[in-house]
Amino acid sequence: MRLKAIGLFACGLISVFVLTKCNSGGESLDNPRQGTITIASDESFKPLVNALTNAYEGIYPSTHFKIDYKPEQEAIRQLLNDSARIIFATRQLNEKELEIIKRQKGSQKYQHIATDGLALVISKGNADSLITMSEIQAILEGRIKDWSQLKGGNQRGLITLVFDNANASNLNYILDKFKVKDISKLRIISAGSNEKVIEDVRKDPLHLGFIGVNWISDGHSLASEELSKGIHVMGVAKKVNPDSLSDYIQPFQSGLEFKRYPLFRDLYIISREGYSGLGGGLMTYIARDVGGLIIQKMGLLPTIPYPRELEVTTGKNF
Repeated sequence: MRLKAIGLFACGLISVFVLTKCNSGGESLDNPRQGTITIASDESFKPLVNALTNAYEGIYPSTHFKIDYKPEQEAIRQLLNDSARIIFATRQLNEKELEIIKRQKGSQKYQHIATDGLALVISKGNADSLITMSEIQAILEGRIKDWSQLKGGNQRGLITLVFDNANASNLNYILDKFKVKDISKLRIISAGSNEKVIEDVRKDPLHLGFIGVNWISDGHSLASEELSKGIHVMGVAKKVNPDSLSDYIQPFQSGLEFKRYPLFRDLYIISREGYSGLGGGLMTYIARDVGGLIIQKMGLLPTIPYPRELEVTTGKNF
């Protein structure tokens, strides 16, 4: 009888050990130094997300991120379905989405990691590289339809707007920013990706593209340099009647700083990880380690800048 009790106790310990080491799917739980998780991101942030995850995997070779790039709303749905551990998005979850996670008895946390800019790009064959916020509003409302209607417009022809995808952050941001409800009467194209938006605009001087600036803002990347060929990034002015060229701001770091560029947006990483796992490790890396330096290198403005140590030599002994 005593041996039987000891055997049951041992079995109990083994069961506790197995439950502790495994999740509901029978797989070993990941941690910040090892494991594989799925993350999702709006496709407009693909260069940045690739840079961050590749750097993390380089430090911890036993970690791996399966990344799904898709329109932002689909990435959020993937988080809500618990098929993505973390996502990169331009907004926090709304009340309905938070309620879904609450009903699932799940956890949710977010981290603001950067300020991004939505870039307006045109072909170098189009001389109209300056635009105001009021002109963008008029284009979206159908009051401006031809390039010649812009202030100082040098181009003639109907304006065609080019976005990556419906339900993606680029289009959703513009519609929300300018409070546009109906786009059915606009000349608008869904190219399929930010890269294809650039390719489309490069070929047609009458097309106006909208992309995440990190696709073309990494000055050290050959891919970014290649994508930048044949296009202009438009300067955007807040003023209805700009006083000078200095009123037109581009979506690079100097323009994103102090939110001088009017089409800036926040970038968040959102997690539903309920324990100290690989998702939390990536979030910590971005917030506390060199993640900020990578964000800065990619041309965005990090929320937490990487600390720089400067040694000043005066030539005098103190």
